[in-house]
Amino acid sequence: MKTAAIVLAAGAGTRMKSEKPKVAHEVLGKPLVNWVVDAAEEAGVSTIVAVVGHKREQVIPLVEDKARIVVQAEQRGTADAVLSCADELADFDGSVLVLSGDCPLISAETMRALADLRERENAAVVVLTMRPEDPFGYGRIIRDEDGRVARIVEQKDATPEEAAVGECNSGFYCFDAKALFDALGQVGSDNAQGEFYLTDVLEISRNAGRAVLAFEAADVTECLGINTPEQLAEIERIARKRAGSA
Repeated sequence: MKTAAIVLAAGAGTRMKSEKPKVAHEVLGKPLVNWVVDAAEEAGVSTIVAVVGHKREQVIPLVEDKARIVVQAEQRGTADAVLSCADELADFDGSVLVLSGDCPLISAETMRALADLRERENAAVVVLTMRPEDPFGYGRIIRDEDGRVARIVEQKDATPEEAAVGECNSGFYCFDAKALFDALGQVGSDNAQGEFYLTDVLEISRNAGRAVLAFEAADVTECLGINTPEQLAEIERIARKRAGSA
């Protein structure tokens, strides 16, 4: 079965305090978004769509040779960003990876594992989960009494009990294409951020009777995103260590 990938690269990254869009910052001399696009290529993805927005004139030249470009003119949340790819993937039937363009350490192996699991189980979605030392700020994976994924609750919407959950959403997913775009039309913005959350697709899919699965990352560093110069420096340190042991 074919696999497509949507790379989310539209965010402003204001905490970077830089004139550069966040995904254009570099690790080991390569822009963050290119790490993700290259890993998707290595994973065997047949179609890559990059969603750009903030300072897109700086981002598009980085990826246009390998990805189709979709513009999210107004940043209204991750579900809106993915929905903007509907026309580009209108005729696509298979698995759709949704990848964060500011997480450069994600591996092709993990991408393939997500797609393989989704296809094997004919699931609506597989979410990549992680257990960071400090879960603050991440969406929490809420499971039912049978241990199955029920939904994802964002930090700002979590009750104290939900915030105590250690299993978190990495922001990486693999969806069945039809299930994804069917569900996106049902996503609302009734939440603390007033945004359209891609995470709502999991509960919508589950309520439709489709399997919603989790795949826990063996190496939490694969899921680390970059929001600050300090986090960029830490990712650079990890990447150098990996390159040295390769």
